Amino acid sequence: MNLPLNKEVTKQDKAIFQDIFNDHWEGFKAKYASYDNKQYEEPVQKMLGCGNESGGYSEYICMKCGRDLRRIPFSCKSYFCLSCAKKYVDDFVAQVSAMLHPGVVYRHIVLTIPEQLRAIFYKKRHDGSLLSLFMESGYKCLEDVISRVRRLPLKIGCIVVVQTHGRSGHYNPHLHIIMTDGGIHTDPGKWFDLGYFPYNVIHKKWQ
Repeated sequence: MNLPLNKEVTKQDKAIFQDIFNDHWEGFKAKYASYDNKQYEEPVQKMLGCGNESGGYSEYICMKCGRDLRRIPFSCKSYFCLSCAKKYVDDFVAQVSAMLHPGVVYRHIVLTIPEQLRAIFYKKRHDGSLLSLFMESGYKCLEDVISRVRRLPLKIGCIVVVQTHGRSGHYNPHLHIIMTDGGIHTDPGKWFDLGYFPYNVIHKKWQ
């Protein structure tokens, strides 16, 4: 079976990725003991077993001749797998889309932390309460900015997602926030659009 070029490249990259972990994962855990736990082990093992018949498979056979038996291994559906991550992302996007309200305009905001604080976050990376406070601070910052810009006490809608690594793979906690372009005045229960405002207002407030 000939695969399209992009799928063939993904297949090759996936095999290389699996080889790297097969060769070095145990040694890496021995050197960095903090990674030897269930949080990291489960997605790694799922990724290593992706596409193997030992993880389960479907069988297909020709109904006419009773031959030409083929086995299609199940995918791991792990967010850590190069080929299955797209399905993971697609499912997440579908979940987020279902939360959005028709007719409401949204903005995408990214909030990060200074480099000096990354070491502190890294040391407490297994403490979920710190990242929860980080997300809460991002929400409060944006709500305060919108209320100041409109000079009204407004409640906004937000979907906040924390990402702990950047594209380079370095530890860099930051927030991806989908924010309503406006908010509800709690007293009369009326909606107010935000409209244009200088983004340096968010920058200063977040500092």
